[in-house]
Amino acid sequence: MNRLICHYNESMFFFYNNSGADDKWDKAQLILVQVVGSLFCCFILVSNAMVIAAVVTNKRFHYPFYYLLANLAASDFLAGIAYVYLMFNTGEVSRKLTVKGYFIRQGLLDVSLSASLANLLVIALERYISVMNWKVHSNLTKRRVTLLIVLVWAISIFMGAVPSLGWNCICNLSDCSQLAPLFSRSYLVFWSVSNLVVFLVMVVIYMRIYTYVKKKMSMLSQHTSGSINRKRTPIRLIKTVMVVLGAFVFCWTPGLVVLLLDGLNCTSCNVMKLKRWLLLLAVMNSVMNPCIYSYKDQEMWTTLKNLMRCIGNGTRRQRSTRANTKPLSSGQDTVNSQPPSEEMKNDDMDKLKT
Repeated sequence: MNRLICHYNESMFFFYNNSGADDKWDKAQLILVQVVGSLFCCFILVSNAMVIAAVVTNKRFHYPFYYLLANLAASDFLAGIAYVYLMFNTGEVSRKLTVKGYFIRQGLLDVSLSASLANLLVIALERYISVMNWKVHSNLTKRRVTLLIVLVWAISIFMGAVPSLGWNCICNLSDCSQLAPLFSRSYLVFWSVSNLVVFLVMVVIYMRIYTYVKKKMSMLSQHTSGSINRKRTPIRLIKTVMVVLGAFVFCWTPGLVVLLLDGLNCTSCNVMKLKRWLLLLAVMNSVMNPCIYSYKDQEMWTTLKNLMRCIGNGTRRQRSTRANTKPLSSGQDTVNSQPPSEEMKNDDMDKLKT
């Protein structure tokens, strides 16, 4: 009877050797990636924090769509943190990680990806509801939106924790993958296929939405004189989300396909060579999203500019303090510093005598 042997106390060096994964980096290349990646991550953190602040501070954004958009920015913010942690725990450092440390590293990435994907799916459903009622914003209450946001993060955290909860190859070394030496190949197949199916579902939803809006607008244009105000139709926000979805699919589909090939144990695919570049492409998605929000939504761009101006000038109290302590102009100083003339002195003396 074969006894099940688990390797929880081994370092990642043991699992990398077992899977044959060559994760060695050239030192100069690693430094370059860390510097460029750090710049990207700083932009991701700052820009997505500003998007969240814009939604909170601008009352015009207090609608379900923008609350969900802020939640998508929060998932990108988490992705920035996950990329920073990954960059400084890769290469030779990754081989020195403990099993727990590796699960934390990969779990952060998986949670951020799951949160982004779940947010996009919820936004697609919210847009579908609003379009079917021909409204710019849906009638979802704040309570329901809050529950949706909590549900998104609960599902994302669970999906990120699944490998550490048992779906791994620690007790079955023959099932370990190359890209993720602790993950079972069966889990990679499940992860990549489920995400690709969600991609397909969202694309179908938006194709349905777009065709409906086009048909509706052509019907309205036939029965109304003059042009239709597109800002009062749902199509403006739909275009924003479609661009965001397109960027997400473009940046993540290659990586998911490579994960699927690794899960299917494709030995001739040489998946390790593509790993670093596909991860950089995934990082670019979190860089692109805030740019898309500000480019496609004029109100968002205006709010972000106001926030940047506010940060540059300081808070209102600080500006008020600076204004109160501001020195007088040179003209004012000259007038006030002049000594009283003799005529003014004589007038004052006459007043005192009377």
